Amino acid sequence: MNPTLVIYLLRHGQTEGAKKVYKGHIDVPLSKEGEVQVEKVAHFLKEHVKKYELKPEIVYSSPLKRALTSGEILSRTLSLKLKAEEILKERSFGKWEGLGINEIISLYPEDFERWRQNPVRFSPPEGESTLEVSKRAKEALKKIIKTHKNSQIFITAHGGINRVILCNLLGMPLENIFRIEQDFACVNIIEFYESEPVIKLINGVFWKNEYF
Repeated sequence: MNPTLVIYLLRHGQTEGAKKVYKGHIDVPLSKEGEVQVEKVAHFLKEHVKKYELKPEIVYSSPLKRALTSGEILSRTLSLKLKAEEILKERSFGKWEGLGINEIISLYPEDFERWRQNPVRFSPPEGESTLEVSKRAKEALKKIIKTHKNSQIFITAHGGINRVILCNLLGMPLENIFRIEQDFACVNIIEFYESEPVIKLINGVFWKNEYF
């Protein structure tokens, strides 16, 4: 039995700036290395799509630069239309954006403790909770599944929202999202048999030298 829809869910490539902070909606661009990562992945996928008797159709992307540039590289390589979707943005961390974990603990000790105790329902000041991200992730996927059939769809998004999408598809509690790794420029492959998803791959890092 062949799948009725295949979704390639990608995380954007490496971004500029080495500091480990919560970026969220901060609009940082890809680094040159990040562009190379996505170029390699795009050429891998150009060959991989031939595996299926389905038509590659469109690239959806978060509108944030790091994902959108990744989507542009992918759409150019695969000769597909690119469409930005607000609903695919990374989680908003509100006032925590631009801060590292130690800075957050120092500046927002009470909020951080509440987050530690209830990471799913808690939202950073002026930010989103995991439940809120999960709601829009479900809406995004429902829209895509309803719109496309007998095709292959590509999504360039972010580590946070990708983890939530995969968690929901696997039926995992949202408390476990950080048990799913999402490296820069990774690929997740999801096959749908009518509306039933089968996860074929999580965190495929095809830009690393051992794959080429």
